[in-house]
Amino acid sequence: MEDRLPFGSELIDRVGWLINLRWLAVAGTLLAIGPTAVWFPGSLPFGTLLGITIAIAAYNGLFRAHLKAIRRTLLEEVQNRQASGSALGQIILDLCTLIALVHFSGGIENPMVWFLVFHIIIASILLPHGTSYWIAALAGALLITMTSLEVGGVWAHHHLPLLGVELYDEPLYLLVFVGGLVLVLFLVAYLTTSIAIRLGERDRELMTSNQTCQLRSQELKELNDRLRRVDEERTRFMVLVTHELRAPISTIYSALELALSGVASAEKTRDVLERAQKRAAELLDLIRDLLNLTRIREQTTTRDQAEEVQVDDLLREVAEFMKVEAEGKGLLLEVDIAPDVAPVQALPNQIKLVWTNLLSNAIKYTESGGRVWASLTQDDEKVRGVVRDTGMGMTPEDLSHIFDEFYRAENARKVSPHGTGVGLSIVQRTVEHWGGTIEAQSELGRGSTFTFVLPRADR
Repeated sequence: MEDRLPFGSELIDRVGWLINLRWLAVAGTLLAIGPTAVWFPGSLPFGTLLGITIAIAAYNGLFRAHLKAIRRTLLEEVQNRQASGSALGQIILDLCTLIALVHFSGGIENPMVWFLVFHIIIASILLPHGTSYWIAALAGALLITMTSLEVGGVWAHHHLPLLGVELYDEPLYLLVFVGGLVLVLFLVAYLTTSIAIRLGERDRELMTSNQTCQLRSQELKELNDRLRRVDEERTRFMVLVTHELRAPISTIYSALELALSGVASAEKTRDVLERAQKRAAELLDLIRDLLNLTRIREQTTTRDQAEEVQVDDLLREVAEFMKVEAEGKGLLLEVDIAPDVAPVQALPNQIKLVWTNLLSNAIKYTESGGRVWASLTQDDEKVRGVVRDTGMGMTPEDLSHIFDEFYRAENARKVSPHGTGVGLSIVQRTVEHWGGTIEAQSELGRGSTFTFVLPRADR
């Protein structure tokens, strides 16, 4: 039944509206009692009527305080339940006090008896829809009981002085009036309940549509933000690529122009062509790295294309290849691989690229006489690869940007002016694409450590 109630704060507001109406009713009743007592002294028990009105004001104050407490409740479900209970209690008390006021001011002779209909309407708005019929039954029972007790002489009838005719002397009229009013109460309960049901359904349809629109709006906003970031990243990528390509191409062009001019000697021409060849090789490295970065960025490979890859075999292969470069630079390259390392789900060439980039950087930025370690271990869920060196290290500022595309630390530029700055970005994107993570630790002048983990394929 609760799902048919007005929504959360709306129900609380309607209960507050009922309380405010009751203050008006109290004021109206007092305004009616005063002049009547002056014009028709002794005709009605004005003290009793005043006491009932004060009682209405008193419990209305209590309900107002209770409503404030309900508003402080954090859970909407609890708010809804308490507000609904408060509304039911108020309506029942109103019916009882209204019948009491009517009894002491003329019984069914008093037009105030028609305010019973008003309470049925209020019940249909504030309470679960079936409850309004019970409220109609209670109102009808109270009306019939009052009339019966007055007609039977159990309760003294107080004739309304405004009427010259004593309606209680007409039994047929009493029967028709009371029966008709009870019928009206149930008809009003039916009509207002039907209207409330339809309005509630419409409210819920509007609420659902509004929630759907908000959800779609949020999705569109997120999509727009994503597109904006992609566009910004694409623009930045193009600017950086253009910048990186311009220098080697300019060098190659100048060298060829000088060689073709015939101005330089044969020895000078050879030297210029060798420099052009070196820059062309750097340019090829840059293009290779850009192609690898583009493939990784576009995530062109999926898990359906993956296979079980033995990370330890790839590490041995890369380390064997890199050992020549390390020995030529006077470095000690050590490899430590745990036994029976589980495979990971990936593509072999991409994992090989991870090892190649990490070991190549470690060797490149470690001075002669230093050491480079590569290790591979595993636990119950992950395979862990570590590459550590005793090289020049990085500052905290450089470390925070080390995985950014085209970023190179200042000391790295001094050691190798023509690096691309995309190797570690490729490593990070590759590891994360296959469900892993990578982190870097470094201290300036004391080396760096790169650690990546990948999920085991057998888990």
